[in-house]
Amino acid sequence: MENSIGLLPLGLESLSIDRQKETTANLAGELGQEQFLELMLTQLKNQNPLKPMDSGDFLGQIAQFGTVTGINELQESFSALAASLQSSQALQASTMVGRDVLIESGSVRLKDGSNPTFAFELPSPATDVRIVIEDQTGQVVRQVAFGAHDSGLVDFTWDGLDEAGARVAPDSYVVKATGVIDGVNEALVTFIRVPVESVTLSRDGQAPVLNLTDVGAVELGSIKRVF
Repeated sequence: MENSIGLLPLGLESLSIDRQKETTANLAGELGQEQFLELMLTQLKNQNPLKPMDSGDFLGQIAQFGTVTGINELQESFSALAASLQSSQALQASTMVGRDVLIESGSVRLKDGSNPTFAFELPSPATDVRIVIEDQTGQVVRQVAFGAHDSGLVDFTWDGLDEAGARVAPDSYVVKATGVIDGVNEALVTFIRVPVESVTLSRDGQAPVLNLTDVGAVELGSIKRVF
């Protein structure tokens, strides 16, 4: 009597089952839940009744699909979190319009009737702390000695005067700060205080950009202090 079930030789049958498992595993990462379940039902209907799918294999495939689904849900959660953070950053940036901020810079702009404020940062206590202001040619315009100073941000407002006490011409000037730390004379990071004119919000997930007077666009994360 012929076998109406259509059994395969043992070696080919094993190979067929292994390929079914591999195909299902690969498709689990590509198909949606509805398509995956449809594929599983088709596989169950067409399996060899004399050698049905092992329960462990069946549960393993279900678990794999659950893992893929979990990853998708995790990605959705991260996307929602990113959107929330972006919205929070946009709100934070919008509150800075019209206020002054401190950003890292090695130059300061002197205007008629204004005295620019800048700062430098000491990573640890230092001695012989000083500021040197130079013009665009490298000529020293003004020097200010602070002596010994503790760590932290140190603010300084320049009155626009040179060493002789005369008001210098409006222009951009180079600001340098140094201090002796552990016996070594080190260059210090300098910052300038500038007003925020407006905020540019990004639509591609990037952080908001602040538009600063005489400086241009800077990222929100580059702000050292808000006044």
